[in-house]
Amino acid sequence: MDIAISKNKVPIRLTNERWQHISTGHPEIVDYYYEILETIEDPAIIYQGEFDALIAVSKKIEPVNKFIVVVYKESSMEDGYIITAYVSNKEQKFKKKKVLWIK
Repeated sequence: MDIAISKNKVPIRLTNERWQHISTGHPEIVDYYYEILETIEDPAIIYQGEFDALIAVSKKIEPVNKFIVVVYKESSMEDGYIITAYVSNKEQKFKKKKVLWIK
């Protein structure tokens, strides 16, 4: 298990179980384990997700021109967890969501 600190200073857990789920369901993200944690700690933008989830999006990954997207939840000020993560090139997909934080 690894932990990243969110912009709200909440420790966000990436458990082995979640990593297995993410890497099995989204095999394109397997090479970006540490970038997932970095996206929590240093996102380009954070959007409001569904059911109180937060969506952190990284800056573009070059040369593939894609983003790392991490959906996570802050359960309390002392604990949070990653729900899922994936690679996307569909930035417009998030344009309708409420921006909570921007770099």
